[in-house]
Amino acid sequence: MNTRASWVAACVGALACTTPAAAAPFTFDNGDVDGRLASASRPSSAGQFEIESADDFLLANRTLISGASFVGLLPANAPLASIGDVTVEVYRVFPLDSTVPPSGHVPTRANSPSDVAFDSRDSAGAGLTFSSTLLNASFTALNSIQPGGLHPLPGQTTGGDGAVSGQEVRIDVNFATPFDLAANHYFFIPQVSLANGSFLWLSSVLLFDHRLDPPMTTSVRLPRRTCAFERQDVGNYDT
Repeated sequence: MNTRASWVAACVGALACTTPAAAAPFTFDNGDVDGRLASASRPSSAGQFEIESADDFLLANRTLISGASFVGLLPANAPLASIGDVTVEVYRVFPLDSTVPPSGHVPTRANSPSDVAFDSRDSAGAGLTFSSTLLNASFTALNSIQPGGLHPLPGQTTGGDGAVSGQEVRIDVNFATPFDLAANHYFFIPQVSLANGSFLWLSSVLLFDHRLDPPMTTSVRLPRRTCAFERQDVGNYDT
């Protein structure tokens, strides 16, 4: 979807990248999940508003992203076959692709995603293909952000929705057409629809730094910068 419905905190997964000058794939990976947070991320569907979990990355050069991997929770006993549409979106940073001034429903929009997606791919439209792998039949995250769990000012500090357990699953995607991204600051957003319940994206410890030049030959692990946002149809929310 090009218009955001709900932003929440999460982690960027693994991105398979190439540059125009390098044919070999490069993996953008923020490491193993840390069990600290599970955040909802799903496309809109009948009776359900869209939720987007996001984390940012930086590119020093033009880069083609041809695939991605990310890890999250499915409800207990939900089969892998219950995974429906998978969507991946890339956002730039506010105030690009945004209404200025913003709604005022949040404390700040500094270093936050823009109002609308810069580019996106989804399996329903044949923009990507995906496979799923069960990693752990029972995994617990210490806190969660679930549908309806974030609120606008002045009630923006929620503390989260508490611990949540489910099946730890990795989803690997390949894009029919790679994302073609110029050097810039971006947000990566995966979304998964389920037959029942919500997919929760798991946070992780570290994030690769793609500010290196050239970015495809070396990566440095940095402490992960976490942010949380939620936007529903009535306006921008964050905590």
